[in-house]
Parts: sequence; C-alpha cells; structure tokens
Amino acid sequence: MTSETIAATATGSWTLGDLPVNRVGFGAMRLTGSAAFHLGAPSERERSIAVLRHAVELGVNHIDTAAFYFSSLRSANELINSALGGPYPDDLVIVTKVGPHREYSGEWGTAARPDQLRGQVEENLRQLGRDHLDVVNLRRMRQDSIAEHFGALAELREAGLIRHLGVSAVEPRHLAEAQAIAPVVCVQNQFGLQAPDPAADEVLRICGEQGIAFVPFYAIAGEAGPEGASTAHGDELLAVAHAHDATPAQIRLAWTLHQGAHVLAIPGTGDPDHLAENIAAGVLRLTAEEVARLDAVHRGEASGQSSTNRFI
Repeated sequence: MTSETIAATATGSWTLGDLPVNRVGFGAMRLTGSAAFHLGAPSERERSIAVLRHAVELGVNHIDTAAFYFSSLRSANELINSALGGPYPDDLVIVTKVGPHREYSGEWGTAARPDQLRGQVEENLRQLGRDHLDVVNLRRMRQDSIAEHFGALAELREAGLIRHLGVSAVEPRHLAEAQAIAPVVCVQNQFGLQAPDPAADEVLRICGEQGIAFVPFYAIAGEAGPEGASTAHGDELLAVAHAHDATPAQIRLAWTLHQGAHVLAIPGTGDPDHLAENIAAGVLRLTAEEVARLDAVHRGEASGQSSTNRFI
C-alpha cells in the first residue's frame, strides 16, 4: 500500500482526558538503538532526531516514552527534548510511565516504592524540559495492589505535576482499584495479534465500555518484545497482507486498531520508512471476514498462534 503521503490526522482521533490525539502515535522505546534498552547497538543520534521531527510533520501528536528508555549512549527523553522542545508543538501530547527502575549501568533494579515515584516524575520532567507531564502511566510491577502507588501519583496530579493518569500491565481489578482513587484516561497493556491474554482482552472490552483509551504495546513486536518486530507471521496473516499489498507489521497494526475506536497505536521505530508504513497502517481497512480470520489467530484457533506473553 502507498504510505508516503498519509498523515496521522487521517487515522482518526481519541481524547486522553481533555487532550485530543490521533489514533496512530509514536513509541520512543526504539529510538535509542537497534533494539530497546541495552539490547542492541546505540542509534545514530541525528537519525533519531530526524525521525521524531518527521513524525510530527506527518501529524503524530502522541508520543509514548519513559526515563528508563535509554541505551549506553542514548536517552529517549533527551532525544525528544532536543528534537521537539523549545518550545514543544502546542498539540503534542507526551505520555510517560513510572514504576520500573534501571540503574545508570542499564541493569534493572527493584520497582519504585510509592514514596520514590515523585523522584521518577521529576526525572521525566527534567529530561523532557517540561513543567508538567501530560499523562503518566503507572506500570504495575507484579504487585497485587496498586492503590498505594497510584495514590501517590494522584497526589502529584493534585499538585499540578501531572495532568492525567493511566495504568499499565494491569488486570481488570487493578483498573477498578485505580479508578476508585482518581480518573484513568488510558490503559497500556501488552496486546497483539499473537499475544493472547484473556485478562488483556477483558481490559480492552472494559475500556471500550467506559470510554478509556486502550494503548497496546508490542502490537507489532509480539513475543519478540523489545528485540523488535515479530517474524512469526502465520499463513492467515500473510494472506491478508498479500491481499492489501501491505507488510505483516501493517496488518498487525490495522487489526489492533480494528478492535475499537478507543484503541490507539504507539509503534516505535528509528527508521523513517518504517515510520511512514506504521502511519499508513492506520488507514488500512480490513474486511469483516479478514478481521474474523485474524481474530481466530488471536484466539489460537488458526495458524500462527503463540502463547508467550510478557510484560516489562
């Protein structure tokens, strides 16, 4: 499919609280290198900056990032600040997340305690060069209850450091727990064609019923996770891709967006061509029969099913 002239404004829109965003945004995780975190070779700084600027030129106004998105030489937040700050575009919504912790060496540390979340928020503010964060997701790190952590973020929202709150890697009970404390504008869970997870499917449904944005991560990567895009496509996916003259990655994104108007996409890349392809996937229209065939893949009823599911 042609991708060169398609803008993110053509992909539809949703509102995060009072912040309108186009349905295809940009995930900053892959800006720092050939694979996320310390898993690949560091990126070319100027190329990453160019990709960010081109994304905004193409109408992307929703960027997902985190202070723990860094490699040995690159920081996603610093790249975003350098490329787009001073000042940032008025309509740009930057969503970040807190909870996980990485040492400067790149090693993962223990999850932040509730009293440490303010420091993580302030680190994101410093790196991004902002006086407040548009949206902050609390990434659950296996804890049974998120009430104390989410309550700490709610206090920072009341103090004006955060505009809106979201949650990530949660089950329905965690979403309800957070909503009892403060409004939730988005849920960011792992979800994709070949990442079956009944809890994520249920959260997707609940978000649709309640008008909450559902923002899946690894929608393209699948079980490859931070390593990059999945290569386990399956016959059904390849057949649909062939019918639309599209890449399997584009079909994965298109199927994800077909799950509901409240579903947003945040594919990440350090490649300008992949950026254009990802945005173009937002206007790809699958037939009802194609969606049904891919739904069967997702449920594990057709070729290409995978049971691996992991949060980071």
